[in-house]
Amino acid sequence: MSTRTTSIVDVGTVAVTVADQDRARDFYVDTLGFEVRLDVPTPGGGRWLTVAPPGAAVALALTAGDGRAVGADTGIRLLARDATAEHAALGALGVDVDEILAWPGVPPMFSFRAADGNTLYVVEAMP
Repeated sequence: MSTRTTSIVDVGTVAVTVADQDRARDFYVDTLGFEVRLDVPTPGGGRWLTVAPPGAAVALALTAGDGRAVGADTGIRLLARDATAEHAALGALGVDVDEILAWPGVPPMFSFRAADGNTLYVVEAMP
């Protein structure tokens, strides 16, 4: 039995540290087909930039200069209707993709590297 103690209701964004926000935006928008959700200046000369697949509930915040390492394993899993087709499409676009993993009872998945070398994953969405 769980007792609710906060008013948190959802996940809005997940941060991905990038070296160059423009280059990262171009990769996510032009290569992956994401849309820019928000791109506004922040105090001190910074920038709040979020991108997401069209219709997605959770966005990625492409953050720069926050002291975290670039080129990390983000642990982020993106969903696709067909992991094998997505693997082929990204590979054809020159994206650095790893082999497809398929285990009994687990949806097919693979990892890839974004523009800054950050590792993300594509998992086939369960019906």
